[in-house]
Formats: sequence, C-alpha cells, structure tokens
Amino acid sequence: MLQQATDFKIESDALYQLLEPLSDKDLEQETQFKKWTINTILQHLHYFNYAAHASLNDEVKIARLLNDLQESQKKGESLVTFTDRQLDGVKGKSLLYLWRDYYIDMSHSFREADPKKRVKWAGPDMSVLSSITARLMETWSHGQGIYDFMGIVRKDRDHIKNIVVLGNNTFGWTFINRKQAVPDKKPFLRLGAPSNKIWEFNEYSENDCIEGSAIEFCQVVTQTRNVQDSTLKVLGEAANRWMNLAQCFAGAPQDPPPPGTRHIRA
Repeated sequence: MLQQATDFKIESDALYQLLEPLSDKDLEQETQFKKWTINTILQHLHYFNYAAHASLNDEVKIARLLNDLQESQKKGESLVTFTDRQLDGVKGKSLLYLWRDYYIDMSHSFREADPKKRVKWAGPDMSVLSSITARLMETWSHGQGIYDFMGIVRKDRDHIKNIVVLGNNTFGWTFINRKQAVPDKKPFLRLGAPSNKIWEFNEYSENDCIEGSAIEFCQVVTQTRNVQDSTLKVLGEAANRWMNLAQCFAGAPQDPPPPGTRHIRA
C-alpha cells in the first residue's frame, strides 16, 4: 500500500469539502494566483491527475498527452487555454464532481502500484512514488490559492512532510533550472510539523540554515508565498539564494509571488 496515495486523497477530500457548498457562480471567481478562477485551478488539477493516472499503465496515452502539451506550448497557447480545450470547457459543479470522482479512482490505482516503477512525465521519467507525491504537492499548493480566497486557514496534517521532502530534494533543481551554479551543500533544515514534531534534514550548520514552520517552508518551495511574507529564519548565502528562488515543481523557471501579493483574505 502506497501511503502517499492515501495522503493525496486526504488532501483532495479536504479541498472538495471546502468547495462542495459553492455555487457555479462562486467557482468562477478569481484567486490571487495569476487571476486563475477556482474553475481554472480545478481544471488544472483534474487534467494533470488524468495524465499522471495514464502514465501508470498506458505509455501510448501518456506519450500522446505530453506531445499535445508540447505542441500547444510551441504554438504559444497558454496552459489555461490548453487545459480548458482538452476538457471541453467543463466548469462549475460538473467540473467539481468530475475532479472528485476521478481522484478517488486514481488514488486506488496508485495505492496498489509499485512505488519504484518508472513512468513518463514532462522532462525526465519519474518513479510512481514521485508521481503521486507531485500530485499531492500540486493539490496542496493550488489549494492554497482557494483557501486564501475564502479567508480560511487550512488545518494541515503531517502528511505535508511529503512536500517538505520534495522541496528539499529539488534544491539542486532550483538552480539547474535557471542555469545557475548549485551551492556545494544543502542548508540545514529544522522545521516544526503541524503536530509540533521537529523535522531535521541535511548536515547540521549554524551558519547556513533554515528554521521555522514546515507549513511556511512548503509555501515557499511551492511558490504560494514569498519568503519575505514568512517567519522562516534564513541564515547563510546558500539558504537565502534558495529561499528567494525555490521551485519544487517541473517546468520553466518561475519567480515567487512578489511580497504581499499572496495572503489569506480578510
């Protein structure tokens, strides 16, 4: 049983419960994330859930899906337009239920899959474990925009450790993706979990370290907050370079949101 698949479903269920009372009109409202509507976020989550599920057992289908995405990007089509077209413009409650029903089935498939199996994705192949962890990260990070919009502080659980690990593992990627030299050592991490446990990563250092909330660390590496809007204690050149550029997701380099632009609405 792949625990990360269960974690993915728990995170998705929490977001679904938040959205289920909303109307079609509510779901068309804009969030702070690139002016994406809640519908746009759900389309994005559902389409890439579908692609990740296809990667499990259908190499022909995932190759076609990735090729379609690459061709769209070559033509200059935005990801929002591409996803909306691929999903035939489905929106509102119909989209909400489509996303929910699919992620439930998908989580069952991943739960029984071999975590070490390699699957196709945009860029290098990845393991099944990495694939479902990425879906958890995407659901959590895009969900942040919805929680912020609704003025609700999310009740996080310790399964966000999956995102902390992903963030730490993509330390080098942050710099390689920008064609920058990777610092020699990862900064020491000392983070407080939602349960108040302490999670530590990398070689201990007093001079190059990041300390504070695991939730805020996840927000920074997923670019749902600027590090300046966090209470993280960041010491050292490598730590500061990383937190000002951190990107734990694939794709072209993206800049973090400007300070003060992503927050929980009053």
